[in-house]
Amino acid sequence: MANANKKLMGYIGTYTTGESKGIYKFKLNVSNGKIEDVDLAAHIENPTYLCIDNDNKYLYSVAKSCKRGGVASFLIENSTGKLKFLNSQLSTGKPPCYVSIDNNRKYLFSANYHKGNIETFPIDEDGSLKLRTSVVIHKGSGPHKNQESAHLHYVSPTPDQKNLYAIDLGCDTLSVYNIENGILKENRKALFKFQPGSGPRHLVVHPKLNYIYVITELTSEIVVLKYNEINSEFEFIQKVSTLPENYTESSAGGAIHISYDGKYLYASNRGHDSIAVFEINTCSGKVKPIQYISTYGSFPRDFEIDPTGEFIVAANQNSNNIVLFKRDVENGKLDLIDKNISVPNPVCIKFIYE
Repeated sequence: MANANKKLMGYIGTYTTGESKGIYKFKLNVSNGKIEDVDLAAHIENPTYLCIDNDNKYLYSVAKSCKRGGVASFLIENSTGKLKFLNSQLSTGKPPCYVSIDNNRKYLFSANYHKGNIETFPIDEDGSLKLRTSVVIHKGSGPHKNQESAHLHYVSPTPDQKNLYAIDLGCDTLSVYNIENGILKENRKALFKFQPGSGPRHLVVHPKLNYIYVITELTSEIVVLKYNEINSEFEFIQKVSTLPENYTESSAGGAIHISYDGKYLYASNRGHDSIAVFEINTCSGKVKPIQYISTYGSFPRDFEIDPTGEFIVAANQNSNNIVLFKRDVENGKLDLIDKNISVPNPVCIKFIYE
């Protein structure tokens, strides 16, 4: 939890197909509820997703250069928040869409929507990225027009750091891979298959209970699962829409995040242009909607809960603005603070956690 007198540093990943120049930084003043000092932190092409190590020393991003795509590493300068480029690992083809690292900063993992693969990159002591040690290629498809092939959209270590969760939007699957010295080995017993055509996108793990929450892009739903580590099996618990009952227009599920106390779940809707708020039953793991609030912009691709748990910052990709909400820690609901914070084509929000 951050001291209320401090200004929290945040970073914004973007698409650079418009006016954006790369990764932007900002400060969240938690004492007066204002976002300040929005500025460019690093020049880089299409840094659409970011992650930060637990020591707040290094930031990693998706990267693109001409017809090559991959990942990049940066040193975070403590005094200014600027990012010093360390190195990148690029290969021919389109870049990945998601990056994550383990708690010990040993490996970076990337998920590539276009190539349908997962790559593993060891991290050097100086924070830079070594050559990849593992690549896993998915094969398959689904019934939806956007599922013509495998589309890896999410990879992240499990809470015990021994395995890797991997979500394939194109194949409607959640896989588990064992991490052995930087090499990924699939645990075939743990494969979970979603309803065909649902397009699972991202997941969050409950901070205290053995439940997993997955957002689907193509059907705009939250799927609740329970994972049994002993027999490596997922148990289906619930499925619920992220959209209001009376909404009938087009929309796609975006990001999903959970409050630090595990009581509330948040999901973004791109089309309905909202954040759906759910209350979590801490006994059954099931969720129920309690609020739908506009993101006051277009296509909220991502959002993030700040380190105090009292604010949420949302990124509206197509309307070039980020939005600040006040979060009621008791009932989970959101109230608008500021919708007029200009950032070109924002995609991803990440905070430094103290």
